[in-house]
Amino acid sequence: MTGWEEIAVLAAGFGAGILTSTVGVASLLSFPVLLAVGLPPVVANASNTVGMAPAGLSGSFGYRRELREHPVVTTAVLTTCAVGSVAGALLLLTLPPGVFEAVVPWLILATSILVGIQPWISRRLRERHGAERAERVRMSPLTTAFATLTGVYGGYFGAGSGVMMMAVLGFGLDIDLRVINALKTLAVMAANVVATLIFLFLADLDWLAIALLAGGSVVGGYVGAHIGRRLSSTVLRTLVVLAGLTAFALLLARG
Repeated sequence: MTGWEEIAVLAAGFGAGILTSTVGVASLLSFPVLLAVGLPPVVANASNTVGMAPAGLSGSFGYRRELREHPVVTTAVLTTCAVGSVAGALLLLTLPPGVFEAVVPWLILATSILVGIQPWISRRLRERHGAERAERVRMSPLTTAFATLTGVYGGYFGAGSGVMMMAVLGFGLDIDLRVINALKTLAVMAANVVATLIFLFLADLDWLAIALLAGGSVVGGYVGAHIGRRLSSTVLRTLVVLAGLTAFALLLARG
């Protein structure tokens, strides 16, 4: 890489770190930059996952106050995404490159729409069930299953996985969107860290790209957490939907 390309990767890491802790489409910034500086797709994908792991760690640390509010849910999200990402990382190393390219944009579009309409659906459900419906502050088996599948996707590629996790948790739990955003950041962290452990032994990696991404993302993730907790639920939800729609358009155009 040239000096300017190294600066571009470092800046992409910082920006993607902020996105990790806010709207959850970090890989849509960092992954194309790695491709643009000449990394092969699978090497870029694995290196991106390893390089972005610090963003999830620093972002989760920044959200530590929110994560302590529902410790049982926090543990469940951490576990399901970690387990799912093992399968996702192994799929990346065994399946042909781009095997999911056709379906991923539409999956992101669907989850973006779900994030947008979730308050309306939740309101209708409350009206139907009335006061008898207890608040859901623990993950049901169905929510757990979908969280695990999101972890699989996070370990495989991960672009838009944060948007998907916000949709899953938004529909499965009755907790503040601010906390759901923190849990989403934790989920991305779990998927990236576990996939990183696998890639360190089994994948071809570009260590310069990883170091530059990590340096930028660890700062960006922490900064993003402070930005995310200050956003109102309406603004945060709007930004997540817009980010998801942008990811859909970019992936569709690239395909």
